[in-house]
Amino acid sequence: MANETEKSRRVSRPRRVPRPQTSNEPMPPKLKILITVVNRNKAEVYLALLQSFEINMQLAMAAEGTADTTMLNYLGLTDRDKAVIFSVIREDKEEAALRYLDEKFRTIKNGKGIAFTVPMTGVIGVAIYQFLSNHTEGRG
Repeated sequence: MANETEKSRRVSRPRRVPRPQTSNEPMPPKLKILITVVNRNKAEVYLALLQSFEINMQLAMAAEGTADTTMLNYLGLTDRDKAVIFSVIREDKEEAALRYLDEKFRTIKNGKGIAFTVPMTGVIGVAIYQFLSNHTEGRG
């Protein structure tokens, strides 16, 4: 009887499924979230510019800057109405996109802004990853 009680107390653990071995397949690129803050009236311009980096998903949200008028004038900024653009970008496109944005911040009239990336730690599902990374090879 004691033997049956011990067995019933045991917790069953899920079996580990070994990952398939791939010999020479390169790892798929990691994804990052590119956050871009620009003047609200330039948001559409930057959304269009970023699409050239194979970005399939972008979200733009209205925001408002917190600096007072004196600070805005000192920094050469004219508009407190901002847009925050969240874009999912592949890691291999990140550096080129940030350089491109830096150039556009300096050359577009009233187009100043900031941009930075945050790593994504996980994506669930192959189809979702393929969509977000614009990786269409092997889709049927």
